[in-house]
Amino acid sequence: MNGDEAAGSVVTSAGPVGSEPRYLSGFGNEHSSEAVPGALPVGRNSPQRAPLGLYAEQLSGTAFTEPRAHNRRSWLYRMRPSAAHPPLRRIDHGALRGAPFDEVEPDPNRMRWDPLPEPPAGTDFVAGLWTLGGNGDARRRTGLAIHLYAANTSMTDRVFGDADGELLLVPERGALRLRTEFGVLVAAPGQVALIPRGVRFRVELPDGRARGYVCENYGQPFTLPELGPIGANGLANARDFLAPTAAFDEPTGPVEVIDKFCGRLWAAERDHTPLDVVAWHGNHLPYLYDLRRFNVLGSLSYDHPDPSIFTVLTSPSEIPGQANADFVVFAPRWLVGEDTFRPPYFHRNVMTEYMGLIEGAYDAKAEGFRPGGGSLHNMMSAHGPDRSTFDRASTAELRPERVDQGLAFMFETRWPVALTAAAVDAPHRQRGYDDVWQGLGRNFPESGGSAPS
Repeated sequence: MNGDEAAGSVVTSAGPVGSEPRYLSGFGNEHSSEAVPGALPVGRNSPQRAPLGLYAEQLSGTAFTEPRAHNRRSWLYRMRPSAAHPPLRRIDHGALRGAPFDEVEPDPNRMRWDPLPEPPAGTDFVAGLWTLGGNGDARRRTGLAIHLYAANTSMTDRVFGDADGELLLVPERGALRLRTEFGVLVAAPGQVALIPRGVRFRVELPDGRARGYVCENYGQPFTLPELGPIGANGLANARDFLAPTAAFDEPTGPVEVIDKFCGRLWAAERDHTPLDVVAWHGNHLPYLYDLRRFNVLGSLSYDHPDPSIFTVLTSPSEIPGQANADFVVFAPRWLVGEDTFRPPYFHRNVMTEYMGLIEGAYDAKAEGFRPGGGSLHNMMSAHGPDRSTFDRASTAELRPERVDQGLAFMFETRWPVALTAAAVDAPHRQRGYDDVWQGLGRNFPESGGSAPS
């Protein structure tokens, strides 16, 4: 085990809202934790009688026979096995959708949305999920879905799990207190939480309301990108990813357990909570990561590297370098390039880019791109800075410049993103987005001679 907490550290319960959880440090590690001393078996995974009358249960995030370096699984020691539930029934899935996305034909136009409107009173995290679009097929474990959420009520008697993929949660407003089968994570704006496929959790809102983004990854689990010629250090450091220590909920009454399966929601009422894991060990784990810990690398001479240099996590595909999904962050950094157009350059990309804004402003758009909003540039859609940004950056005096007025991110994928009908018709979609590039006229002289000074 590699972490800040020793195996066997005692955490007697998840704790009340507002209490500080305890974490284990390191991404992809073999961690172990127990909330009650002696709950974790020693020397075996499934003894004839598990300690303290618990049930041993393996949760496999990958196939048994995948290479050891890729294999994700954890052993859970719980009060009751997950198998102890009545038949599942289909329930309303609201504005939540899943792949394949075929409501609307793929659209090459550039699109941008304002933040989600305020939800009705009593909306929890699951009810507040709103699907923008996606690609691939959840049944074939390829592609991704892009969701947003807006909620104003904590989940109290409901628990959620996703069989289709892992969930990367990006809070933009309000913290999320995530009570998972493995313990508690608290993700505030500027941090992200990764919930693996199949892990159940409920969401409490310490600030009373919350809004943000979700990347649902159907493909290979997110991992840290290879560093190549960067070397051994840089970008997102493994030690900065935090896993929870074991903690459990005490049974308090009936609980509705909701599972997302092949794009639809199914539920069953249980007389006990599934968040009853007393001890665990393995590497199929939830994580918390502070985006401000990202070690930004860049040019010390001229130009700036491609935005791939800002990749935090990647879900690889069978084609090296073409990710099923990438999560990219534009964190605070210094710009020092000489004779360099410093904002993101004009660009057409074989990869599809969805960008969101957590706080502040984005340096390629002077206005219109607001925290909680987002833009979609499908593959080969031309995009780049707007006119005012271009003019300012083309004439600015090039001194070392600190960019710390905003925190933006990108979900990038190898396939085009098909939108839902709700996203196309949304009142908060900006119908005049193309106008931001108006006024980028010809500067080359009509005569073909030298450019004007």
